[in-house]
Amino acid sequence: MGPQDAAGEVPNGLTTTLDTIGSSFVTLLKAVVPPLIFTAIVASIANLRTVTNAARLAGQTLLWFAITAAISVAVGIGLGLLFQPGNRASVSLDAASEPGRTGTWLDFLNGLIPGNVLGLGASTQVEVTDAGASASTSVSFNVLQILVVALVIGIAALKSGKKADPFLAFNRSALAIVQKVLWWIIRLAPIGTAGLIGYAIAAYGWTSLASLAWFAVAIYVGLAVVLFVVYPILLRTNGLKISSYFKGAWPAIQLAFVSRSSIGTLPVTQRVTERNLGVPSEYASFAVPLAATTKMDGCASIYPAISAIFVAQIFGIDLSITDYLLIAFVSVVGSAATAGLTGAIVMLTLTLSTVGLPLAGVGLLLAIDPILDMGRTAVNVAGQALVPTIVAKREGILDLEQYEAATAEDLFVDEDDASSEATTEATAPAETTKPTPSGEKEPVGAPA
Repeated sequence: MGPQDAAGEVPNGLTTTLDTIGSSFVTLLKAVVPPLIFTAIVASIANLRTVTNAARLAGQTLLWFAITAAISVAVGIGLGLLFQPGNRASVSLDAASEPGRTGTWLDFLNGLIPGNVLGLGASTQVEVTDAGASASTSVSFNVLQILVVALVIGIAALKSGKKADPFLAFNRSALAIVQKVLWWIIRLAPIGTAGLIGYAIAAYGWTSLASLAWFAVAIYVGLAVVLFVVYPILLRTNGLKISSYFKGAWPAIQLAFVSRSSIGTLPVTQRVTERNLGVPSEYASFAVPLAATTKMDGCASIYPAISAIFVAQIFGIDLSITDYLLIAFVSVVGSAATAGLTGAIVMLTLTLSTVGLPLAGVGLLLAIDPILDMGRTAVNVAGQALVPTIVAKREGILDLEQYEAATAEDLFVDEDDASSEATTEATAPAETTKPTPSGEKEPVGAPA
């Protein structure tokens, strides 16, 4: 029997092809993420010296990260208690299994310390068969470590004064090149999206939701409440049009839903935040990459809150007020662990281990995780665009005219190209010519 897909069936040529197309697109996006994060963070720190109250902006950004995370986890706990997904699940405890990868606070703290200046790591897996042993080595990057390295280097460059100007100029050029490559990759989005959606439908479908239907419903209701109720209330409270936000941020939210990657969606999130939502690029280039690594209302707030209640109910464990407070604390403070490690499952195991719940319950949720991950990532990215917009509005640096115009600009057009096109159009009338007696042409209005 050949390898099985997530639905437990042997994959056919169609699912294999769709999976290859979709995963290749996401892999291309992720391949350019390390240089993007490094150059963007260094450039943004350098740009902050031209922004008034840079320290205040950074503090307000982190504060609103915490505020939205706290609201999201409160929604998750409330829906977990309302839906009682664990008590309604028709699953056996025999299906539970220990997760292959867990998250602890020690892992998170160790993840803050870069193993090397690039934040890269390599792992080798040895597979032993009757024919012999074969080894394969894969290289991965730690987003949190890259962020730490970039922050340190960026601050050091600022403290070095004029001596760092050549380095900062090189970094700006490298960032421009990386962004150009990213937009070439993102132009493949229609093809990659078709592969990702097609594979999800063919491989998972809705049959795997049967035994965990109430859990899936609770998760998606929580995601919908945060995205379509909480976020609009925050926008309206800060004097921002709700329709303009969704119209401007929708390209990033849509890509996040199908790609299931906040990091892979980062370039689109930053572009819509700057061009559609009117956040100054000097601030957005700092806030959005930071948000993409630490701001996860879907994966780190709603999902672990409902999942922890689900696991407790499956195993017949009563949670106290202290346990719910611990869940909220982990969700608000521990979001960065998702970036330092890998995915919402690690964030869930971090939550369960902190509260003292059995990790075996994680195995029950793995079958439908890809379906849930689409909605989680969409909410993550929506929040990553929301917070910089709110902070910019509160600090008086948001371009309200651009915000209300929403998708007025082409996301695939570079700023320099757009500026040169606008200049050409503006100067076109001055280049009108008229024939001269000699047959040559001269500009209209030229001196005789």
